[in-house]
Amino acid sequence: MDVRLPNLGEGADSGSVVSIAVKEGDTINAGQTIIEVETGKAVAGIPSPAAGKVTKISVKAGDKISVGAPILSLQESAGGSAAPAAAPKSEAPNAGAPKKKAAKAAKAPEPEPEAEEERTAEEEETDFDESVAAKAGFPPPASPTLRRLAQDLGIDLRRIQGSEEGGRIVMADLKAYIARLKAAAAKPKPAEGKAAAAAPEKIDFGKWGSILKKPMSPLRQAIARKMTESRAAIPEVTQFDEADITALNDLRKKYAPAYEKAGTRLTVTSFALKVVANTLKKFPLFNSSLDEAAQEIILKEYVHIGLAVDTEAGLLVPVIRNADKKSILDLSKDIATFAEKARDRKIALEEMQGGTFTISNQGGIGGAHFTPVINKPEVAILGLGRGALKPVVRDGKIEPRLMMPIAIAYDHRVIDGGEAARFCVELVKAFENFNEGDLKI
Repeated sequence: MDVRLPNLGEGADSGSVVSIAVKEGDTINAGQTIIEVETGKAVAGIPSPAAGKVTKISVKAGDKISVGAPILSLQESAGGSAAPAAAPKSEAPNAGAPKKKAAKAAKAPEPEPEAEEERTAEEEETDFDESVAAKAGFPPPASPTLRRLAQDLGIDLRRIQGSEEGGRIVMADLKAYIARLKAAAAKPKPAEGKAAAAAPEKIDFGKWGSILKKPMSPLRQAIARKMTESRAAIPEVTQFDEADITALNDLRKKYAPAYEKAGTRLTVTSFALKVVANTLKKFPLFNSSLDEAAQEIILKEYVHIGLAVDTEAGLLVPVIRNADKKSILDLSKDIATFAEKARDRKIALEEMQGGTFTISNQGGIGGAHFTPVINKPEVAILGLGRGALKPVVRDGKIEPRLMMPIAIAYDHRVIDGGEAARFCVELVKAFENFNEGDLKI
């Protein structure tokens, strides 16, 4: 059998091969990872749908591969059963379930039609004829039940890439296609009469001297698309201030040994997560998103904070969920776990989704004030710089104080300047008057 790339999830129809975990001649098990594929900002292992011997590998590291493309050929073991394969996770087949022929596509949330009916002997017999018809440009292979549903929905099955053997389309493929159509329809349309964006200008840089060319990695391309989209769509304003973290730094030094004994590090980012989570509860507008299609502001009752992590491959933003309900110790452990996973490129795509607010801390590198870019569809982001000793007037006297630069970038469609200033003042106050009781383990 040919093992093909299964559906990778909503909005992902291709990726780049990062590594190949097997070689020709290997005997592998169902569910065993055969390759790793990078899609957007995540790297996912692709499991084998069946056990057997690898007879041919059709890809190599660095190749771009689309859903449905062959990965390898497998001589199935006697009695070996296929396991559904979906990135980034796989599920074992139910006991006693009929044998499936290939990998199942990732489940899309909508629509929710009834489960695909058991195939009859008559439907099994149509496989060969349907495959030939598909190659000739006729409708691709699919069950009569699915054909009727597609016809009722007005969907041309020839536009869908089947994930089963021979390109056969199953219900999961149809649902994933509908989900992609919905996502495309939800994107804001350009203003009527507005000229289309001009094509990028092609420049011959080599005519002025020698050059080197370095292809943009899939991750760098994903970052570029995200930043361009955010900058083009959001009227962004940045509010600057400084927080006196002298007392906070003293607390960090005092409790750092206890946190090290507990297996983690107490950092300024640990404090920042707690401070931001508490402040967002007082200013829910900063924890919202703008539904541009419905022209509604979505106020979220959960606080999931994204944490920008600098890696060799590029910027990744894992999301720490329910940050408002976690202790400083738990937040510190989450920071260490996600930072390691991000730097090792072992972080899953879903671990970088669902954020409500983002923190970008450049203090460890040495940066000062900067203007962070909002992580759309969020409406605000906090940028933190390196704390530096400065002469500050307190009670009529000049004292050396550790001052940390902060920058709040916000979406001016949702947040006004006055509210941003109040949020910034509250944030500074929280940094400068941190509750020591929150640090006790």
